[in-house]
Amino acid sequence: MTNDFKIGLGFDVHPFAEGRKLILGGVEIPFKRGLAGYSDADVLCHAIGDALLGAAALGDIGDHFPPDDPQWKDANSLKLLTEIEHKVWQARFKVVNVDATLILEKPKIAPYKYQMRKNIAAALKISVDNVSVKATTTEKLGFTGREEGIAAMAAATLRT
Repeated sequence: MTNDFKIGLGFDVHPFAEGRKLILGGVEIPFKRGLAGYSDADVLCHAIGDALLGAAALGDIGDHFPPDDPQWKDANSLKLLTEIEHKVWQARFKVVNVDATLILEKPKIAPYKYQMRKNIAAALKISVDNVSVKATTTEKLGFTGREEGIAAMAAATLRT
């Protein structure tokens, strides 16, 4: 089973909330609102975590970090990614790469993408060259177009 590859997909959504910091890819982005969620609501890290867990057939992020468990209240999602990487490693897989897309109208994330990539790469113990973070809008359509929240999707590749 050497060089066996697995691919996983992840998706997450969080609504905007007043009085919260906006954290994406472990980067605090200056913005008038943050995202609502039990942890730090880092929608990008959550989508990546689900992609990794899915590729390893280990369930989803809610299985491992249930939102009714007080230990995950306001948790740093980069730390959750580090724990997910360890679970993937225990299942005898190595993270190869991650490709993720943020879906939002605002804020613009171009100035922060490289730091997000670095943070994610460090959490997953891979090269920054193996982490892609992109962003797109929905041309003002849907809940992201109305600036009600942010969505993220991710794909991850693992190998044995």
